[in-house]
Amino acid sequence: MQPSGALWWHGLAFAWFAYVAATASRIGKNDGAPPELDAHGGPWKFLTFLNLVLQATLFGVSLLGDVFVLMKKRRIAKFVLPFRDLLFGSLGFPASVFVFTFFWMLYFYDRQLVYPKYLDAVIPVWLNHAMHSSIFPFALIELCFIPHRYPSKEKRLGLLGIGCLAYISWILHIYQISGKWVYPVFHALNQLGIAAFFLGAFGVLVLYSHMGAFLCRMIWGDTVVIFDTSKKKSK
Repeated sequence: MQPSGALWWHGLAFAWFAYVAATASRIGKNDGAPPELDAHGGPWKFLTFLNLVLQATLFGVSLLGDVFVLMKKRRIAKFVLPFRDLLFGSLGFPASVFVFTFFWMLYFYDRQLVYPKYLDAVIPVWLNHAMHSSIFPFALIELCFIPHRYPSKEKRLGLLGIGCLAYISWILHIYQISGKWVYPVFHALNQLGIAAFFLGAFGVLVLYSHMGAFLCRMIWGDTVVIFDTSKKKSK
């Protein structure tokens, strides 16, 4: 994709995720919304909402990088684009695929475990799909049409591990102060089951991180061209 095309794509994606995140942040304040949606961290306790903020940040950084490329501010762009690639490879791609697959897997198995029926009265169908479905094609389009120089495995998994540990700590903190789990599925598990769930979820995220790196290499090869006049080996 040409730099001008990437600019339009990232501008569209940024606007979409910023709008969806802003709309989702008001769900707990809607008339008839259960009070627990806005209590103990509000929307920030849900991985779905955090992923929306992450995607808006990622595409905002990508948009900024495109602007600097088109303005030929190469020195600044060479700082912004590696940060974009680190954010995408470590968190952006695996988080989107994880939220998409785990949400719909649990939804079709037993929706009460992840998305109780009472939410249909306060969350429109379009917003549900914007939060849990649109994230997947956006991630794939970004991977397939925008060249990325994927970060090294150590950087990818290091940042992913920090992110997972931070979110698990956040969930446990909310449970400690409220006595309620963020997701209904945890009420159906004992302590060992919850620990196994966290460990398995992290394993799946690692798998998705490796999958993104593999697909990037398959699509773009070992040499990813970021600037027209420079080529560097990807890690």
